[in-house]
Amino acid sequence: MKTREFLQEAKDLNKKYNFFITINEKAEDGIPISVKDNICTKGLKTTAGSRILENYEPVFDATVIEKAKKSKYVVVGKTGMDEFGFGSFSTNCAYEIPKNPLDNTRSCGGSSGGGAGYTYASKLSNSSIGESTGGSISCPAAFCSVVGITPTYGLVSRYGLIDYANSLDKIGTFGKSVKDAVKLLNVISGYDEKDSTSIKKGKENYEKYLGKDIKKFKVGVIKEFSNGEGINLEVEKDFWDGVKKLESNGVKCKEVSFKLSDLVLPVYYVIAMCEASTNLAKYCGIRYGMTKELKGTFNEYFSSVRESYFGKEAKRRILLGTFMRMAGYRDAYYIKALKLRSLITQEYKKLFKEFDVLLTPTMPILPPKFSEIEKLNPVENYMCDILTTGPNLSGLPMISVPVKKNRAVGMHFIADHLQENKIISIGDYYERVR
Repeated sequence: MKTREFLQEAKDLNKKYNFFITINEKAEDGIPISVKDNICTKGLKTTAGSRILENYEPVFDATVIEKAKKSKYVVVGKTGMDEFGFGSFSTNCAYEIPKNPLDNTRSCGGSSGGGAGYTYASKLSNSSIGESTGGSISCPAAFCSVVGITPTYGLVSRYGLIDYANSLDKIGTFGKSVKDAVKLLNVISGYDEKDSTSIKKGKENYEKYLGKDIKKFKVGVIKEFSNGEGINLEVEKDFWDGVKKLESNGVKCKEVSFKLSDLVLPVYYVIAMCEASTNLAKYCGIRYGMTKELKGTFNEYFSSVRESYFGKEAKRRILLGTFMRMAGYRDAYYIKALKLRSLITQEYKKLFKEFDVLLTPTMPILPPKFSEIEKLNPVENYMCDILTTGPNLSGLPMISVPVKKNRAVGMHFIADHLQENKIISIGDYYERVR
């Protein structure tokens, strides 16, 4: 595809929706994709949505970018996101906040909001690269009515990713359809010796799992995450309509209980904030990040840089994460959360002995208006991640598929480790019968 065509479209869309932090003026002809702005791109500004990296231009490409370029994909631009991935609505971005293409008074979701919005709105691009820590692909996929695939932890190399929480972060894909998202996943997945968490697994062609008959699948619908308190009534109705659609097409669905459902969110936020505070420590204005005039003690300089260039949510997570890692509190919070994380993973494993996939709505709410987000307190913000953090804690693969075309409600299919074949097959099947 000609560069001038997709670059002009990207610029036009950006004026209307603020999808991009940076548009790649050096782009060449190829298959256009957007990339979340916390994934390093050689010579193209990479900010992670933060002012502290405002002028950072990497001297190397992340592994996923190298692979994409070899397959003739070209980066149109770097998309808007919550600062370092801290948020569910992309409103914590230090630059322009991306707007939902279904309704520009509403959020695209977060933290990969710009990429999902661009995937839906573009007529020339069918897919994008995103990244998830606690649901940052699934959430915007649902809000923008596109497909989002978050693979098994370690299936896609994290080399060149600016970390939020190392044990949780996963790079994945958006697509207008399951096929589009799978095609890009095929390109970027695979073992990478530069990433110590990369899984040594033979390269697989995930497109072969499209078009399958999955009527023998057993689907467990997690009742704590699909009914009642906390779930928007419209979301609940759409979701159960989707379940009925599966059942009417021969798929066996059964309600099942997830016994540790009340622990998922607190465990996620303790671990994520502890890891985030550690990862952000390097941005001191001397080794990494924006600088200021050197004066005073190191602590005074360090505090001045971070006060000037970090956003409110980044500061909150640094403080909370540091507190929970302090001597005297580490065992009570962080170590206990790690133990509970193991129990949550074991609970998923028990369910996968009976079911091929588990199913919930992707998000408990419809995309909120920006005026509504402003009224939410931090706890209300964090509660929006209740449905997506569990699979990420356990490193499981998941896919969000729109319940209906152009509808901002997602069907969230979850499978056991390295069983991308199952989420792809059922996601594609649902897309065909919905």
